[in-house]
Amino acid sequence: MQASNDLMKKIISLSKRLGFVYQSGEIHGGLQAAWDYGPLGVELKRNITELWWHEMVRSRGDIVGVDTAIITHPDVWKSSGHLKNFHDPLVDCRKCHSRFRLDHIEGTVCPNCGGELTEPRNFGLMFKTFMGPLEDDSAVVYLRPETCQPIFAQFQNIVTSTRMSLPFGIAQTGKAFRNEITVRNFIFRSREFEQMEMEYFCHPDQMDKWYTYWVQKRFDWYTDVLGISKDNLRLRPHAEEELAHYASGCTDIEYRFPFAGGDGYGELEGIASRTDYDLTAQMEGSGKDLKILDKETGKKITPFVIETSGGVGRTFLMVLLDAYREEEIDGKVRVVLGLDRKLAPVKAAVLPLSKKLSEQARKVEELLRPHWPVLFDVTGSIGKRYRRNDEIGTPYCITFDFDSLEDHRVTIRDRDTLEQIRVDIDSIVEVMSRLMTSGWERQGQN
Repeated sequence: MQASNDLMKKIISLSKRLGFVYQSGEIHGGLQAAWDYGPLGVELKRNITELWWHEMVRSRGDIVGVDTAIITHPDVWKSSGHLKNFHDPLVDCRKCHSRFRLDHIEGTVCPNCGGELTEPRNFGLMFKTFMGPLEDDSAVVYLRPETCQPIFAQFQNIVTSTRMSLPFGIAQTGKAFRNEITVRNFIFRSREFEQMEMEYFCHPDQMDKWYTYWVQKRFDWYTDVLGISKDNLRLRPHAEEELAHYASGCTDIEYRFPFAGGDGYGELEGIASRTDYDLTAQMEGSGKDLKILDKETGKKITPFVIETSGGVGRTFLMVLLDAYREEEIDGKVRVVLGLDRKLAPVKAAVLPLSKKLSEQARKVEELLRPHWPVLFDVTGSIGKRYRRNDEIGTPYCITFDFDSLEDHRVTIRDRDTLEQIRVDIDSIVEVMSRLMTSGWERQGQN
C-alpha cells in the first residue's frame, strides 16, 4: 500500500472528481464530517448494502429483517443505559482552545501547543431534538446512536409475527447519529453514518458456538464476497480489559487503513457476545416480558445474543483503498479501481468509436440497460474513455466501431487484463451475463 498521506489524498480527490463522495454543503464552506454520496458513490454504497443483505437475510432461513425509526422513544435509550452512560470525557486547551477526547491524548498537556488542559467534563454523544409544537423537556427525543437497540425493543413483536424459534437473527441497515468530539480520516469517522447490524439470538448454552461461527462467517464475507485482500485484513480479539460491561467476548475485523496509527489497522466490524444484557435491560425498563419459549425444555428463557455490527462508510472507504492501483503502460500512468464486478457502480460502458456512430451504438446500450448499470460515453478519444472507465472501476468497455455497421459485432475490453474479444450484438446480453457471473478468465475467450 502506498504512503498513507499520498494514498488518502488521491482517494479523496478521486472521490470528489469522479462523483463518489462530496463534502456536504461545500458551496457554503462545507459542514465538517458530513458527506454526500454522488452518482457513482450511491451505486457503490447500494451494492455494498445489498450484498450484505443478501448474505445475511435473503440467503438464509434463520434471519429476518426490520427497518426501525431513526427517532426512537426516549425510554429505549433510558433502558439501554445510553442516556446515563453514552458520554465521552472532554478536555480543552486553555492556550490554543483545541478540544480533545481525554482517552485520545497521552500526557497532561495539549498535544498541539503544550498548553494547560481543562478538567475533563462529560460530553453527550446523542443528538437531541424535540417532537411536537413545544420545545420543552416533555418533548425531548433522540436520534438513534445505533441501530441495534430498536431491534431489542421490537423483539417480542418480531417473534410473534414471524413465529421464529431459537436460534434466529434480526438484521437491519440504516442511519445512526453520534455527536463525536473528534471526526477525521474522510468518511471513516463521521457524526452521521450507516450501519449494517444483525442480532443473533440463541440458547445461552450455544453462545460460544455461535460466537465462533459468526466471527469466521463475517470475515469470509469481506474476502469471498467483496474480494478484499486477506493481506490487509485481520481478526483482533479484545483483551478482557477492553470488553464492554455487557460483553463476554468481542472480536474486531480490522483493515490496514493507511492512516491508522499504532500497528496500522482500523476497525471495520465488531462481533460481540452481548449475553442477555439488552433484552433484560429493555424488560426492566418497560415491564414487558421479552422471554421466549425454549422448545427443548418447554420453559421460557431470556436468549443470549451475538451481534455483528459493521459500518457502511468504513467498508466503502476500504473498498476504494483496496481496489486502487497505478500501472505504467507505454510510459503513461493508468489509474485503475480494480473493484470486484459485484461492487462496480457501472458494469459496462458503451463507447462508439466516433460520434457519427452514436445512434447505432445506443441500440447496444438499450439492450444492456434493463440488466445492469451502463454508461454511454462519446466524449474524447477512445483511449481517454477507456482510462476514465478504468478509473471508476468499470469492468468491461464495449466499443462500437465502423466495422460494427457491417458485421453487427462489437469489441468487449476487460479492465484488468486489457484483453479484447469480438462478439455478436445479438448475443451481447448473454455474453455479459457470463462475464458478470464468472469473469473474464473463464468466459471471456468463449
